[in-house]
Amino acid sequence: MDAFYASCELMRYPQLKGLPVVIGGGRRREDDLLSQLQAAYPNGDWGVDTFAQRLDKIPLSFFPRLAGYTGRGVITTATYPARAFGIGSAMGLMKAAKLCPEAILLPVDFERYRHFSRTFKAVITDIAPLMEDRGVDEVYIDFTHVPGGQRDGGRVLARLIQKSIQQATGLTCSIGVAPNKLLAKMASEFNKPNGISIVHEADVQSLIWPLACRKINGIGPKADEKLKAHGIDTIGQLAAREPAWLVQHFGKSHGAWLFEAAWGRDERPVVTESEPVSMSRETTFERDLHAVRDRAELGAVFTRLCEQVAADLQRKGYEGRTIGIKLRYDNFQAVTRDHSIDDHTANAQRIRQVAGQCLKRVDLGRRIRLLGVRVGALVKTGQTPRPGPQTQALFTDD
Repeated sequence: MDAFYASCELMRYPQLKGLPVVIGGGRRREDDLLSQLQAAYPNGDWGVDTFAQRLDKIPLSFFPRLAGYTGRGVITTATYPARAFGIGSAMGLMKAAKLCPEAILLPVDFERYRHFSRTFKAVITDIAPLMEDRGVDEVYIDFTHVPGGQRDGGRVLARLIQKSIQQATGLTCSIGVAPNKLLAKMASEFNKPNGISIVHEADVQSLIWPLACRKINGIGPKADEKLKAHGIDTIGQLAAREPAWLVQHFGKSHGAWLFEAAWGRDERPVVTESEPVSMSRETTFERDLHAVRDRAELGAVFTRLCEQVAADLQRKGYEGRTIGIKLRYDNFQAVTRDHSIDDHTANAQRIRQVAGQCLKRVDLGRRIRLLGVRVGALVKTGQTPRPGPQTQALFTDD
């Protein structure tokens, strides 16, 4: 999907189309904006419009800008006009404010994004049932046996999917068509937004080899840095290295994979069902918190994280028996602790109780930057006996 979160927000605020908009940071309720609008224009004729129908009447001057932003928030995504200023996902909002102070800042609304995600995926599976879910805004599709899927190299079916998604959601997507998942992933980035790119095996040398190695899904910053240290900047340069040399410098498994990937080879099938290993929630605080002096605030956040993880488990039909916590201190040191219980659970109070026990095993005398809760060793709900009622534990520093 094209700039998915931002595009979902532009459906709600069409007056922001064509403007630099970033999604991230703290929340700001839409009804707060409307309250300001009504206070500024008390004689405005609001009629009997529904809440959603009034959002497009909010003037641009009422939306917060990045200018002067202070805090630790990071960008989840940005519109393409914002990206033209060098703004991108995972960038700190303070840094983005220096690049484009007039960019509009909107909060994330994951419930809305999940709704659009379910909708566009349902559209796809009605057309091409073999779909691998790769997160909220991305999927792989196997065209092989879809009627008409091979027409014009897959372009006809790709256009149908684009049109059907836009009709159902109002959103656009970009599609890469290729013989395998590795090449299709790369091709999907070629003509954003709302583009279709087709890569055949014969196109690897002309279309893929000139690209930077980082364009291969699976080559991260560290691997890319190591490749550059050996004078390997492009995929073509990587393909020119002998497999034995790659194995020697990158290990047997990873070295062999690098060679195959550089030549555009990928035998992974489209996987229609996969089981999650764990589910987690975490939050980074706007200011460092202390377990004693900020006990009430930390306790409330801790409870909310446990409730959110429990809700995720229940919504997706899972229970877990390994419960853990993650802390990042003010010096960026991260610590984790977990504990396995005899029963599987998706109960928020039970998760909080066990996670609270894990907190007793870490240093709570230092200021905390980030707090997270995780539940692992998952099974489908109903495959194990459900636990009885539990007593809520308190956030404690002892």
